[in-house]
Amino acid sequence: MSQLHHDRPVDDNETAPHTVRTQRTGDALTPDTATEEQRLTAVTDLADLTGQAEAAARAGLEEVHPVPVTTGGRRRRFRTRGIPAPARRPAVYLAAALVGAGGLGLFAVGDRALAQQTDVVESSTVSIATELGLDGRAQAAPPEDDAAARLGELTASRAAREAEQAAAAQVQADADRLAAEAIAEAARPDAVLPVDGARLTSGFGSRWGTVHAGIDLAAPMRTPEKAAMDGVVLEAGPASGYGLVVYVQHENGDVTVYGHMDEVLVSAGQVVRAGDTIALLGNRGQSTGPHLHFEVRLGGLGGQKVDPVPYLRERGVQL
Repeated sequence: MSQLHHDRPVDDNETAPHTVRTQRTGDALTPDTATEEQRLTAVTDLADLTGQAEAAARAGLEEVHPVPVTTGGRRRRFRTRGIPAPARRPAVYLAAALVGAGGLGLFAVGDRALAQQTDVVESSTVSIATELGLDGRAQAAPPEDDAAARLGELTASRAAREAEQAAAAQVQADADRLAAEAIAEAARPDAVLPVDGARLTSGFGSRWGTVHAGIDLAAPMRTPEKAAMDGVVLEAGPASGYGLVVYVQHENGDVTVYGHMDEVLVSAGQVVRAGDTIALLGNRGQSTGPHLHFEVRLGGLGGQKVDPVPYLRERGVQL
């Protein structure tokens, strides 16, 4: 440390000259200076740091003191002198050091915050991937063999779906067909007239000294002849007096007889339903013109012969 001295003695009545302490390069740090250096690391607010630096600079630059000056051996007046340049330098250095340290501190704090945010983002990313069961390292593009295998799987899956759809469509079509058949079956009558549009020309009973065991239904040649009810064909073919004949036995055991047809269209053992065409109307055998000779025998082929008209009427068929 050094003091500023003047050339003349100081009078007791005069004010003692002002002494200003300055800091040279290499001098030991004073307690105040050490305190300032400790404060460098504690400052984190840039605004506060700037304010402290400006205050310190003003304190070093604006502080002035009156210094007595003599001329010719006696005191004439006081002249004001500023603090010497060496005394102002520590304050300027301190301000610059405070600003630099504050900037470094802010950069360090920003770097630490950015690093913490990066760690949080990476941790969150890893945590989300782990929760979803995904592994970023396992998401590499599949090789060509793997792609071909997946394409094969997709093709097989599509083929399986198409087969299932086709099977479902077939099942639906079969169901629709069966439903239609069931509806038609329900609507089908239990009994029908053997020849549509026919005219009754001869009834059941005595005729020409004999018994006419059936009825005659006249119609044009080759008019379709139908089974009167559901049943099974017992015989079909030539027969004495009938020319051609068909015998059909029904589920109740009764038998219906069809004669004089021009052509037979069924055979023995064939199942027929009411309304099915079994022959074509004709004029074969003992016949006086194209007609159908129709009989009903109760209980079987050798059963009692009855009048077909009331028999059919009981089953909803009108002549």
